[in-house]
Amino acid sequence: LAVGMAVALALLVLLAADAAVPVKNPLLNICMDAKHHKREPGPEGKLHDQCSPWKDKACCTANTSSEAHKDQSNLYNFNWNHCGVMPPKCKRHFIQDTCLYECSPNLGPWIDQVDSSWRRERILHVPLCKEDCEEWWEDCKDALTCKENWHKGWNWATGTNRCPWGFPCRPFSEVFPRPKDLCEKIWSHSYEYSPEPRGSGRCIQMWFDPAQGNPNVAVAMYYAWRKRSSPAQVENEAPERDRAARALPRSVLLLLPLALVLLPEVAGGCGIPRT
Repeated sequence: LAVGMAVALALLVLLAADAAVPVKNPLLNICMDAKHHKREPGPEGKLHDQCSPWKDKACCTANTSSEAHKDQSNLYNFNWNHCGVMPPKCKRHFIQDTCLYECSPNLGPWIDQVDSSWRRERILHVPLCKEDCEEWWEDCKDALTCKENWHKGWNWATGTNRCPWGFPCRPFSEVFPRPKDLCEKIWSHSYEYSPEPRGSGRCIQMWFDPAQGNPNVAVAMYYAWRKRSSPAQVENEAPERDRAARALPRSVLLLLPLALVLLPEVAGGCGIPRT
């Protein structure tokens, strides 16, 4: 009897220990497989200027963050000034957009596989907070551009992007009539316009104060949980803090039947009444 009790208790301890071990969620704290991204996020003490909010856990290097601030950087040879000099108040949004793309470890739920010569993954339909889209559009509405989709269709004959023939320069407000058009079309639907505000926990912020913490951590956890849940659960439940990061280990499944067999026998032998 004592041996049976000991075995049963040992099994319970193993089950509890295994169930308490968190399993890494593949959608959280990861970097894209892309041209300039690190393999894993980590601290970067010297991220440049607008990229600095990500310094505690970044997918970008200090060099990448510095290049992101140049008018024509070595990252992609892309020139913001293809229709004259882009106003600084507009350019800062594109720099911040680049910092988010290159540095954030919180875009896992929206990473999509691509077949490209320069990257294997991209982001798709990231819900960008309402204010981020609207302020981006407001600050850029009077700037000039010749294209709606900046991912493709440029004239690269000189080694940098130039407007293709037949695409005249026009104000952003004509090319992108609404904030939604700007956020969703400019990078082939990398972003989608979210009606949710900053601080809601339901949209990714391009702009945030690192002194207040990174709000995108909770947003990534929420959408990672949604991807792992059924539609019915998504509508009726809220995610628990560790729920998206835990799974029932295989060892629990293997040991559970044995524990269920032993425990009643041991309990019966000790005089514990059964109901």
